[in-house]
Parts: sequence; C-alpha cells; structure tokens
Amino acid sequence: MKTVAVHDRPREKLERVGVSAVGDNELLAIVLGHGAARASVLELANLVLDAAGGLHGLARATPDDLRRIPGIGRARAAQLLAAIEAGRRTLVRGRRDRAQMLCARDVAELVIPQFGTRPVEQFGVVLLDTKHRVLRVSIVSVGTLDASVVHPREVFREAIGGGAAAIVLFHNHPSGDPRPSEEDVRLTKRLLAAGQLMGIDVLDHVIISETRYYSMKETRTLDE
Repeated sequence: MKTVAVHDRPREKLERVGVSAVGDNELLAIVLGHGAARASVLELANLVLDAAGGLHGLARATPDDLRRIPGIGRARAAQLLAAIEAGRRTLVRGRRDRAQMLCARDVAELVIPQFGTRPVEQFGVVLLDTKHRVLRVSIVSVGTLDASVVHPREVFREAIGGGAAAIVLFHNHPSGDPRPSEEDVRLTKRLLAAGQLMGIDVLDHVIISETRYYSMKETRTLDE
C-alpha cells in the first residue's frame, strides 16, 4: 500500500467518501486487512475476486475454494466467509418481524438472500402459523450441485416439531435456472398428499436461484 496515496487507501477512502463509494476490491481489502508476501492487500483482493468470479461468486465459495488462492489461508478464508454471511444475514428478516407469507414473492424475498447463492441444493420449509406468519425457516436436506434427497417424514417432523399449521416448501437451484425438474414435481405431489394426511397445509413449492424464483402454485405446475 506504500504506492497508494494515504487518502486513497481503502480504509481512509471509506472514511472520507463513505462505504457506498468504495469499490468491491477495496471493500475486500478492508476485510483482508493486509497483503501477502508478494502482493499488496489490493492486489490480493483483486486476485480473490478474479478467482471467485466477483462478489456474487464469492458468496458461493467454500473454504477449500478460497484456500486454493495464493495468500489465502485458513484464517483469511474464514474472515471472508464470515463477512459474506454477515452481509447475507442483514437481508434476512428477523424472527420478531413475524412476516406474513401472502404470495410466492413474499417467500422468495424471505429465502433468496440466505439460500439463493448456496453452491449445492438445499431443501427447506418455511413454517407458518394459522395466519401464515413465519414461525421459522428450516433446512431439512442438503444435497449436491443438482439434486437433494428429501423424505416426507423429514419435512413433517420439522413441521410438527415447530407447531406449524401450514408450510411452504423451497429449495435452491445452483444452476441459476429455477424451473422445476420432473423429480421436483413428483416430490411436491408426494408432499402435498402427505400434508393432507397430516392435517398440515402445503401451500406452495418455491424454487429459487440468486435473483429469480418459480412458484409451482402460481404457475399451476401441479395441475398438469
């Protein structure tokens, strides 16, 4: 950082012009704190962004992905992942809000910030009370890049344990395409039937990506 004017160094620049005016690499440089043996902190930040494919890519990175980058060890990988997760959690509604889920968009806005960028499929449920207010959001299965194995007993064990009157199913598609597979549709029909037996309404199955969602209810996919 000796080659950068003092007032243009990331921390000093943030203080001078505000956090929204600094670049992605400068934000990352502040998180990293200092450079590596042969790279300044800005050069290291640029290296991380190049390797991850930008901040959106960084949100999908695993500890192993980050440790492959020269200058990033276990501690720095943890720093980066913690910073990303902290930012993600600020976008998630707090439990005290008891947000009401009136449509698929409400569900998407609730779960996309936390689960839309996950690098593998995660299948979860939004547990709702009788007025469709959120009790909690739970992940019941973690799969692979393109599949997750879900059994009805896991879903309804979570629903019963959480005292849910109704649930919304959701899972992410790491591919970025939220359209359902044939297996997604078959699984949803099984869970709808199980919900009828259990007396717990399955209101919808919302599939999400980083920025998009697909509602099986709104598209009437289950009527086909």
